[in-house]
Amino acid sequence: MLEIANLTKHKIDKNLLKNAAANALAILGTRGLENISLVLVGETKIKALNWKYLKRNRVTDVLSFEDLNEIFICVPEAARQSKLLKTSLNSELTRLLAHGIVHLKGYEHERSKSAELKMREIENKILKRIKI
Repeated sequence: MLEIANLTKHKIDKNLLKNAAANALAILGTRGLENISLVLVGETKIKALNWKYLKRNRVTDVLSFEDLNEIFICVPEAARQSKLLKTSLNSELTRLLAHGIVHLKGYEHERSKSAELKMREIENKILKRIKI
């Protein structure tokens, strides 16, 4: 279901992330998402991907590639965000994974305000189920 590649030096709780993915898919359905690849990367890699595919020359927290069922999360950015949000890194990684999975199901928050609200509603439902 969820294959995880950690290309960073951060220790990551893979079981937590697999559980989070299972809960997200229980809500969204697994059709088309039988196999998801999660790649945990540093700033250089995420910035390069962001530029290559979105022409945005900056670090971002998460990128999802629907055609490949692949999610990239920038662990250093997630760590910064977890400090700002006063939460754990595991909580932030879980939130970003849920966000990425919702994107893989075709939801897009940048289309309109109503699309953003719908996506946030689904993410919150997932996070409540995970209890993060």
